[in-house]
Parts: sequence; structure tokens; C-alpha cells
Amino acid sequence: MQIINARLRQQPELFTLQIENGHFTKIEKQDGTLPSLKSATEVIDADGNLVCAPFVEPHIHLDAALTAGEPEWNQSGTLFEGIERWSQRKPMLNEADIRKRALSTIELLVQNGVQAIRTHADTTDPTLIGVRTLCALRDELKGKIDLQVVAFPQDGLLSYPNGLKLMEEALEIGADVVGGIPHFEYTRELGEQSIKKIIELAKKYDRLIDVHCDEIDDPNSRFLEFLACEALFHDMGDKVTASHTTAMHSYDNAYCSKLFRLLKNSGINFISCPTESIHLQGRFDTYPKRRGVTRVKELREANINVCLGQDSIFDPWYSLGNGKLLRTLDFAMHICQMMGYQDYEKALDMITDNSAKTMCLDNYGIEIGNPANFILLEGFDDYSVLRKQGEVLLSVRHGEIIMQRQPAQITSNPWVTT
Repeated sequence: MQIINARLRQQPELFTLQIENGHFTKIEKQDGTLPSLKSATEVIDADGNLVCAPFVEPHIHLDAALTAGEPEWNQSGTLFEGIERWSQRKPMLNEADIRKRALSTIELLVQNGVQAIRTHADTTDPTLIGVRTLCALRDELKGKIDLQVVAFPQDGLLSYPNGLKLMEEALEIGADVVGGIPHFEYTRELGEQSIKKIIELAKKYDRLIDVHCDEIDDPNSRFLEFLACEALFHDMGDKVTASHTTAMHSYDNAYCSKLFRLLKNSGINFISCPTESIHLQGRFDTYPKRRGVTRVKELREANINVCLGQDSIFDPWYSLGNGKLLRTLDFAMHICQMMGYQDYEKALDMITDNSAKTMCLDNYGIEIGNPANFILLEGFDDYSVLRKQGEVLLSVRHGEIIMQRQPAQITSNPWVTT
């Protein structure tokens, strides 16, 4: 396969990409003449559009996807009513139910350029049906998509009956990542103990860590500093992720000045879910009303790895969602006031490279020798793709086309007269 007339990120020239045996073998600038096509069995003309590493969805809950309104809607729109509605839905879970919804959601993501997904699976369900089903799907889809499963104690690792035992069972089943939710434990002490247990289990089972951390408006919720400190002292920051951290929106600047020094030294990763956070947070405010999204812009400026996820698609916490990470990125740029041109130039990092780093994906990116995994985006650079919300025109995995669509065509303009 050859891709001709392609743009690459942060490069003004046109490129030709050669793919053989599922890997990139040549990436060359075009000199104005078309390259030799004799050796290519298939030639795709990118027509000046952007060839980009695949989108990565680092934070979603596939076990809960497509369940909004079952059996009741989250009428208040709050995080905690969402947890209550999910508790009602959990007894209805079974393997066929989860498989059907998860596969539908994965297909939606794939159609929008995603080739790697990190999903959370609730361990505060004595049957662990979500963990079992999603781990089985991960193994079935291996080679087609990278899927990581987080063992996530929605109702608390230590506050839920047998929560610790269920977590260990989930890791024995094969969950890839140890999850947590320290701010939802009954006490501060239990929250701190839960983080220590998470670190202990990750080391015991050689797993990654992804903690729902300080997903609350309370400025006194400061488990992030505890998680970062444990990651630093155990020298495992690159394997640790703090998701949400919405309380950071309410921290004062003096405290954040101290905190950011620790965060940078620890090397931990961050995931923000802006569409969901701006919807769920600030619910105790009248006006002024907080945005309730973590300090994405400040994290970027401090060179701390931060990426974006959708979190939910049509579930008890968020009743919208369409699988389009470009929409999530658009929200983040607006909400976090990242609207200078310098912010746009590398905007796609937050749904590509940064997410891949968070998930510790190997051989990710458009480089000679890497697997030929890429997407073709409607636009010629990060800014044009973001501004136009360009379509994903093509998705290629290991050199095989897994999705392709034609760009929309405007055939006439009724508002213009000749």
C-alpha cells in the first residue's frame, strides 16, 4: 500500500508513505513529482489531507454505555445520582447485555478513528460480570483494536463490602489496570489507605494504575497529592494516571504552585473528560458557577502529560455522546481557554500521542518500522482539523483498511445567485 499526497503533523510538505507487511517501510517528502507506484498493490491519494496516528480513547465505561434511562433517568444530572441510577442498573447486567452494548460502542469509536481504548469495569458487583465480559472481548478483538480493562471499584475499594477481595479477583481474571476512587471512600483515612492498596496491588500483579481522583468540587479533596507522592516514592509515575481531578479547579493558586512541583517530579499522567465534567461539576453552585474541569492548560504548560477522554456515551452520568473525540477536544479548547494559535498547533496531541503515553502503548506513531496504524483526517494540520471538525476519512490498522468514508460534497449553494 502507498499513501500519496499526504500531510503529516507539523510538516508543511506533502509526503508519500510506503506500507509493506503491515508496517511503515518508507516515509518520504514529495518533490513535486509523483513517486513510482510500481511496487504498490494499492495506492490511496490523501489529496493533501492529514495522515495522523490513530485516536486513542483513554477513559470510557463500556460496561455502562448505552444504558441511560434504564431503569430511571438521572433527573438531577449529578454525579452522585448517576451512581445511584447505575446501582439500579447493575442487577440487570449479564454477559449478552454487556457484549452487545460494548461492541456497539466500540464500533462507534472505530468509525470515528479510535484504535485504542481504555475502559473501566465496575468491581463493586459481586458477579464481576463486567470485568469478565470486557476481558473476554479484549482477547477476542486483539489485533483489531487495543483494549485495556481497568478494575474500577465504583462504590469504593475499602468502603464496599469485600471490595478489596473483588478487586484482587478482577486482577486474577486479567484486568490490565488497577482502579480506585479515594474521594468516594467513607473517610479521608480510608481514601489514603485505598491508594496504598492500589500501589501494592499494581506492584504485586505488574499492572498499570488509573484512579478516579478528586472528582468533586471540594477544594479540600486532595488525594491527588497523596497519589502523586506514592507514585514518586515507588518510582512508577509513568504507569500511574489520575483521572478527572476536578477538585483542582477549586484549589487556590498558592497550593497549586506547590502541588505542580510534586506532580512534575512524580511523572504521573492526567486524563480530563471535559464534556462530562462541565456537566456534572458545579452542581452545588448558584453563580458564579465553576466550570469544574481540571487545569488542563496549566498542566500542558508545565509539560505534564495530559490527555482527553469521553468518559461516557449515553449512560446514567452523561446522556449524550457520539464517539467523536474531536468534539471532546473542541470542548476542552473552549472550556479551558486554550484558544491561542500556539494552543491549536499541537491540539491533536491530547487525543493521540499523550493518550498513547498514558496507556503505555508500544510502537505507536507514524515512524518507519512501526505498525501501519493511522487515520486520514479532513484538513491539513491540527488547526484546520479542529476548526472544521474534519471527518475521519480513513482508518488503517496493520496496513488493512478498517474504515473508509468519502468527504461530504456541497453540490450547490442556494444562497448565492449568479
